Amino acid sequence: QVQLVESGGGLVQAGGSLRLSCAASGRTFSSLAMGWYRQAPGKQRELVATVTSGGSTNYIDSVKGRFTISRDNAKNTVYLQMSSLKPEDTAVYYCAAQRSRLVGYEYWGQGTQVTVSS
Repeated sequence: QVQLVESGGGLVQAGGSLRLSCAASGRTFSSLAMGWYRQAPGKQRELVATVTSGGSTNYIDSVKGRFTISRDNAKNTVYLQMSSLKPEDTAVYYCAAQRSRLVGYEYWGQGTQVTVSS
């Protein structure tokens, strides 16, 4: 089992920055692929960024060049650095973990609210 706890959300003005953190426990962190999802009211949850156990990253087109996902295996923590924030980035952001692409992201944090004002 994996337990995930997000932190770092808040209210920022458009153009500002935030860094989200996700602390993991209960399983060997370095073996997991990690991702950040977000969900805005009335919209489907979307996977916005991933980092594999080998360090490869991927991003949804709308955040490329603005968001950076990274991991620190010594601290069992994954980060999402968000810059040049836009009002459309407003959502609840969730940290998630997977053991295999065959299973998908089966472990979830409780979410942290990010609000970007115009």
